Amino acid sequence: MNREELAASIDHTVLGPETTLSDVERVIDEAVEYGMNVCIPPCYVAEARDDAPDDLTIATVIGFPHGQNAPDAKAAEASLAHEDGADELDVVVNVGRLQAGEHDAVREDLEAVVDATPLPVKVIIETALLDDDEKHAACEAAEEAGADMVKTSTGFADGGAEVPDVELMSDYLPVKASGGVGNYEQAQAMFDAGAVRIGASSGVAIVESYDG
Repeated sequence: MNREELAASIDHTVLGPETTLSDVERVIDEAVEYGMNVCIPPCYVAEARDDAPDDLTIATVIGFPHGQNAPDAKAAEASLAHEDGADELDVVVNVGRLQAGEHDAVREDLEAVVDATPLPVKVIIETALLDDDEKHAACEAAEEAGADMVKTSTGFADGGAEVPDVELMSDYLPVKASGGVGNYEQAQAMFDAGAVRIGASSGVAIVESYDG
């Protein structure tokens, strides 16, 4: 993987509760400069799409950060994000239903988002809150729902991407490792474990620390 390929595999992210349009514009400028994608709050997608280059991949989040929205609300959010110009959707699994063993409800919740648009869907399973059996169940639900990728974390629970979780998840779907990845060495460990995408607020630091 060269520097350009590394940058293209990073979703440069700003999703905190205090995120402003200026923050989004900064992240977009950095992404364009370094050749990364962006992942931004849904409320800013339309404005970002209007100003960003056409070839910039804009991901946004659905049911974020807890995943407990009603399925119809998640589907509506996905549809609106598509209309606003998003290229990819990162949807949060309903952890409560998953841990209660309501696997059909979890799958149907994800299917509502997958079916709402033609956009690629990544399912955030929030690994820090799950045991291995629950991680398997979440990945199975994502796969059965027709999702395109699974993602480790929102960044709003304790803990983030871990190598064993990426290895487990990569048995099901391509993996986006997100949470706590702050430099190239950490990113490479995730790629070695099977990740194909990195989600990070420190995308610039990751690219600049590239030593390949």
